[in-house]
Amino acid sequence: MTDRLSELTAAGVAVWLDDLSRVRLSSGGLDQLRREQHVAGVTTNPTIFAKALADADTYDGQLRDLATRGVEVEEAVRMLTTYDVRWACDVMRPSYDGSQGVDGRVSIEVDPRLAHETEKTVAEAKALWWLVDRPNLFIKIPATEAGLPAITATLAEGISVNVTLIFGLDRYSQVMEAFLAGLEQAKANGHDLSKIGSVASFFVSRVDSEVDKRLEKLGSDEAKALRGKAAVANAQLAYERYSEVFSSDRWRALADAGAHPQRPLWASTSTKNPDYRDVIYVEELIAPGTVNTMPESVIHAYADHGETRGDTVTGAYEAARQVFTDLESVGVDMSDVIAVLEREGVEKFEASWQELLDGVRKSLAAAGQGTGRPGQAAQGNADKAQKVGGNA
Repeated sequence: MTDRLSELTAAGVAVWLDDLSRVRLSSGGLDQLRREQHVAGVTTNPTIFAKALADADTYDGQLRDLATRGVEVEEAVRMLTTYDVRWACDVMRPSYDGSQGVDGRVSIEVDPRLAHETEKTVAEAKALWWLVDRPNLFIKIPATEAGLPAITATLAEGISVNVTLIFGLDRYSQVMEAFLAGLEQAKANGHDLSKIGSVASFFVSRVDSEVDKRLEKLGSDEAKALRGKAAVANAQLAYERYSEVFSSDRWRALADAGAHPQRPLWASTSTKNPDYRDVIYVEELIAPGTVNTMPESVIHAYADHGETRGDTVTGAYEAARQVFTDLESVGVDMSDVIAVLEREGVEKFEASWQELLDGVRKSLAAAGQGTGRPGQAAQGNADKAQKVGGNA
């Protein structure tokens, strides 16, 4: 039987899981994916945590203890999520050790409401690094304008970073610049560069969703013929920029000091349009030194029928540029597409974060009533926390 995920790994693509829950951890499911499905890392986001806490009762005991102590909702969220991430880091530690610190990483995101506040983002990144206290942690920081200096400052502290919500090529170039500057500062600060990791999470399927919507609205045959092409072309051209930066003299000086490159990570790789092949954003983005983080359904789909055809990126640059030329010719403004996606990306994660806060707030109130602690007092703490959260 063909081991398609092994073939994908051999082609230079690290398979990561885009999901985490207490059930997955306690059941041994994550460890099984690591051992049997070549999963070498884990990414999380507020949406994933909101779903995990809503779908399972495995958090009930911890929630009761938090309610008994009168912990406010934002602290409770951080204690619940960092517990899961710490556990996942331990599960993935063999991958981390076996890859000399390249893989085996688990990501946790800073509060997305801080996406436009540099200093608060850095402060929270440091706090999360202390809380989880595992060398194979990644702190996720969004690639907003305020996020760029936060990325540099966080790396300069010796903290590993997953840069998230990258949609456009120019912003990606800025992310790589922030990474190089951060490592240079880390080196000057006396940190061991071999211990610092980073990936740049370049979002894929959402680009097609936005561009295809505009192509449908334009309605011409020329426009419709371009559906499903923008996202892959965008990512392929991102890899071209990656290749240029990480073959530069500036990078070689950092590599000589022990640094690992900031790998491109293809995110949002589940197919949103049922008319497209369910593994298109894996098959068309195979290149050495990349990561593809997938929901478990996509991992299983690739294991079943994915095709590893070697490098599908580096020979496609001219065709990708032609896609961009054709999109412009039919009236799609890619700069506006990217601006919309970045704004909506932050807004969606803020909404998921609020959903997570609301869910934990309700759970704390319910748990407080079950501990012999007056439910009214538990609700009072939750209400106070809501005011704090609403003003943050």
